[in-house]
Amino acid sequence: MTRSAVEALRTPQERAIDTLWQVALIVGGSLFVAVFAHWGSISLMPVTPVPLTVQNFAVLLVGLLLGSRRGFAALTLYLVEGMAGFPVFSPAGAGGVAQLFGGVTGGFLLAYPLVAFVAGYIFERGSKTFARAALAGIAAEAVLFAGGLSWLYVFTHSLAKAAYLGLYWFVVAEVIKVMLAAGIAARWRRTQ
Repeated sequence: MTRSAVEALRTPQERAIDTLWQVALIVGGSLFVAVFAHWGSISLMPVTPVPLTVQNFAVLLVGLLLGSRRGFAALTLYLVEGMAGFPVFSPAGAGGVAQLFGGVTGGFLLAYPLVAFVAGYIFERGSKTFARAALAGIAAEAVLFAGGLSWLYVFTHSLAKAAYLGLYWFVVAEVIKVMLAAGIAARWRRTQ
């Protein structure tokens, strides 16, 4: 049977339960990122105003585990929560439109939905191996840093300064985050 035929045979209650499950996954993904934003945030001041967080790890994991569409939706919801003033951004207690659009981390935050989408898109279109998950994570990190460094460039008017503030201090930590997220995602997919 085709997918549409199977869908037509489902009862309204089954479709409603499936919809609620999808919404729960999206909300859970956004809350997962919010928890990680506060759980491990280290200020690197006075070297750079951009904090070192495990939030990027959570974004990658949400994208890899939920897939492109749900990951994108979860991180879009996360940004909406932050713009509404909920304390979901790093550092602790931070939130609101001013931090998102007025702070130096705005480019990283605004890239999160695309980061989750890219990670999910690449990972869901092939074998669910560690190598594929790592490739998806690396591509997603490229999107993250393109957004973050572009934003920093607007503040500094210098690509070299933007890279100094938003890239060099984070490379080793980001490699670890990508490998850890890839390992978890590959292992999770093998058990399903």
